[in-house]
Amino acid sequence: MRNVRIWFKKDFECRYISHLDLNRTMLRALHKSKLPIWHTEGFNPHPFATFPLPLSLGFRGVNECMDVKLEDDAFDIKTIPDRLNPCLPRGIRVFDATEVVMKAGKVAYASFTMRISADRLSSSVVTSQLRELLSREHIEIEKKSKKGMKTVDIKQGIRSFELKEMFDCAQLDVILSAGSSDNVNPQLIISALQRENGVEYDADITRNDLFNSELELFR
Repeated sequence: MRNVRIWFKKDFECRYISHLDLNRTMLRALHKSKLPIWHTEGFNPHPFATFPLPLSLGFRGVNECMDVKLEDDAFDIKTIPDRLNPCLPRGIRVFDATEVVMKAGKVAYASFTMRISADRLSSSVVTSQLRELLSREHIEIEKKSKKGMKTVDIKQGIRSFELKEMFDCAQLDVILSAGSSDNVNPQLIISALQRENGVEYDADITRNDLFNSELELFR
């Protein structure tokens, strides 16, 4: 049995399919590709696949991954992209397959690029509003949990950030906590910005990479 990590991009219309639908899409592709994937046992066997960190609906992902198990230890994993891509919609493209270096549970941070704009506000104003928000010692916002709504300080989950004023938006490159117990969704930054300024913002969000607790690339 060989553990393999399959890397893919999620974009275009596939940004708007749920994680459950992504899982179904990948399982169907694995089945159609006839790769030597290990299947679960029991009444309803299916290809085994796990995702280290689900991607939020509407986000673009350029370094997404899923873990599978191969029954053939000698199989050339570099052929996996060519086997899978014909079985997938255009919004999901597999670009690599590697050995599993770091376990899925080691994910601690994720990096994002956020392009933020608002009607009738210039990019300089939006950039200034973001800079003022992110410079605060605390950024408290309501967050949904298993026990209901609770107030959290998301500033503690912002590992680092870089803010740029672009022609038509403010660009925020940020590394956020992404652990199982301390996860900051970048959409919470937008919610805090809207609460502070009473403005509705548009945000185009891309997840770039995953990291462990030492900020080493998950890959």
